[in-house]
Amino acid sequence: MKKILVAEDESSIREFIVINLQRSGYTVLQAENGAEALEIFEENNGDIDIALLDIMMPEVDGIEVCKQLRNKSKNIGIIILTAKTQEMDKVTGLLVGADDYVTKPFSPSELMARVDALYRRVEAIPRANEKVNSGIIESGVFTLNMRNHTFFKNGVPIELTHVEFDIIEYFFSNTGAALSRTEILNKVWGEKYFGEEKVVDVNIRRLRMKIEDEPSNPKHLVTVWGYGYKWME
Repeated sequence: MKKILVAEDESSIREFIVINLQRSGYTVLQAENGAEALEIFEENNGDIDIALLDIMMPEVDGIEVCKQLRNKSKNIGIIILTAKTQEMDKVTGLLVGADDYVTKPFSPSELMARVDALYRRVEAIPRANEKVNSGIIESGVFTLNMRNHTFFKNGVPIELTHVEFDIIEYFFSNTGAALSRTEILNKVWGEKYFGEEKVVDVNIRRLRMKIEDEPSNPKHLVTVWGYGYKWME
């Protein structure tokens, strides 16, 4: 069952989203505000594949809901809905755990492309965990366990979202190679991704905060100016 939580306080927008999701085979849970969204998540024991969160909601805003959901689950897919004027909210949402964002107004095709792409990654996690021979990748003090989808630095576990895990896996498979933002975007988000390359930069920033001793002076996730990034042991 493809289960998605939609938290949007404007009923007309919420109904538009729900109709398109249901047509695509998703089971939809609806919330009118952030507090209700968190209650629904608990009532379903976290058994939700994707959360679609509007930023501007009463009681508890989308940023706080995103943060709490990510703290409760590293595997849930999270997409935030923002207005064109909410540029900083996009960055903040990604930094606190969102996987992607969609800017209002959006077309049904754009929305479904983003939701479907994220669902494919969420769905792939259990299958990846079941692969007995998926192996372990080591890079310096870091260890990526493909079998149980875990990541360690000096033996200490670091919580990664599924997007962050996919990014690290891509870098580990190309140690020392300069990877462009476009290459990272196509590999992790898919070639049909509708969004901006900015999502790559924000996820790199978030990863640096988790894995670097000095995030402002990274030694592992290194910027290749004017091009992209590379991984250094």
